[in-house]
Amino acid sequence: MFPLARHTVLRAARSQLYPSSRALNQSALSRLLSTLAVLEQRDGKLQTSSLAAIAAAQKLGGSITAFVAGNAVKGTAAAEAAKIKGLEKVVAVENAAYDKGLPENYAPLLVENIKNGGYTHVIAGHSAFGKNLLPRVAALLDVQQVSDITGIESEDTFVRPIYAGNAILTVQSTDPIKLITVRGTAFQGTETEGGTAEIVDGTDPNAPCPTEWVSEELAKSERPDLATAERVVSGGRGLKSKEDFDRLIPPLADALGAAIGASRAAVDSGFADNSLQVGQTGKNVAPQLYLCAGISGAIQHLAGMKDSKVIAAINKDPDAPIFQVADVGLVGDLFEKVPELTEKLKQ
Repeated sequence: MFPLARHTVLRAARSQLYPSSRALNQSALSRLLSTLAVLEQRDGKLQTSSLAAIAAAQKLGGSITAFVAGNAVKGTAAAEAAKIKGLEKVVAVENAAYDKGLPENYAPLLVENIKNGGYTHVIAGHSAFGKNLLPRVAALLDVQQVSDITGIESEDTFVRPIYAGNAILTVQSTDPIKLITVRGTAFQGTETEGGTAEIVDGTDPNAPCPTEWVSEELAKSERPDLATAERVVSGGRGLKSKEDFDRLIPPLADALGAAIGASRAAVDSGFADNSLQVGQTGKNVAPQLYLCAGISGAIQHLAGMKDSKVIAAINKDPDAPIFQVADVGLVGDLFEKVPELTEKLKQ
């Protein structure tokens, strides 16, 4: 009895004097981590997905370097990034060839700078930019990408949704460089002021680009951006036509000061522009209020909006799947209920 009791006391005393080996290993590991956050810029302004990449890098720990490329970015996007808290430095490459983020020449550029920096992790937002770019970078580095993560358990273990968000997968990577895209709605809270990161020149390999940027047609609106709006009003197939969509959804959105969204069925039917699509193959949103009308609630749509704080639905079918996730439901004809709700909000 006595030797056992003595051993227990000694072990307890030792644990108070010295941290556990796991804690020491984690602490030492965090000092060895070095993350490159790939920032997306448009016309010299950082995009929202960039902030999610930095927030994820901060959760990992270790030193964080930002990377941005494009025409005259040092005085615009790089200067904006340098103010973000938690960044050690910003690597900037000034070349108009990278302005549109074409992956064919941007991928060799990024690989060159990853190798020069010796980074353990490379993170980008799960936007069209990140989804175009990082798979090519992964192929050039001969590593496997981990896509669309929503959680970080350790430096090599990550959480991501699969099957349209109906299951959650925990995946561990043994690659020497972890290439990750992050879901913007899962990583937020980055402080954009107060940082003093140093801006340094990156390496430009001037890789040839076999593709050419021709033009773009952007849907411009005075309403909030769909991906970052605090309130979103979405319409679905139940609106029956583009005329009815335009007649009912914009006035309701304006009364709430909300962005406009749409289901894939509404987009495919031509009711709304595809830039407004919410769902698995559209945009992921997590507003304070998500109000939808004429949307039945297919799992592909739910995958893009189920992280919303409050979900309100209007549908004439009381058995519609959307009511299973909605916090507030109104069963009724949307052609009557939406104008009535809009008038009450205006008053």
